[in-house]
Amino acid sequence: MLIRRFAEADWPQVWPIVREVVRAADTFPYDPRMTEEQAHEIWVEAGPGLTVVAVEDGRVRGTAKMGPNRPGPGAHVSTASFMVAADARGRGVGGALCRFALDWARWHEYAGMQFNAVAASNHTAVALYERHGFEVVGTVPGAFAHPTLGRVGLHVMYRELEDLSDGGHTITA
Repeated sequence: MLIRRFAEADWPQVWPIVREVVRAADTFPYDPRMTEEQAHEIWVEAGPGLTVVAVEDGRVRGTAKMGPNRPGPGAHVSTASFMVAADARGRGVGGALCRFALDWARWHEYAGMQFNAVAASNHTAVALYERHGFEVVGTVPGAFAHPTLGRVGLHVMYRELEDLSDGGHTITA
């Protein structure tokens, strides 16, 4: 699997992934009525951030965006978001994108990476992030309106980057 910088020509494959994840309304706190134009504006990062795609057999299997978590005095902490196509889940795409984002953040000398809104009910993502060294540093009770579970917590997860091993990834994006 190749992880590379997003190109506009990728959008016709990225948009269905974003649309599916957002419309499910069970993991991301985005409006499920989001239009394609709104999605593009939110998902495709401008510098200093980066949007990437995970490509296998010529097909986009997943996508991630990363950048500073906050401007100004908070700009030394990065953030990232990940979406994987339904038919590619459980095949390591999310983990590969997470490792790429961590390596990218380290390469850009961020002190840590913070996820601001991980649905507590998204056990797969929470476990993935914990395997990559993240900890839940706080939970906002009932902050996410899950379509079948009702109100569930939103975790804030964090990981310092000083101890991140090289991981063998080459950052070319």
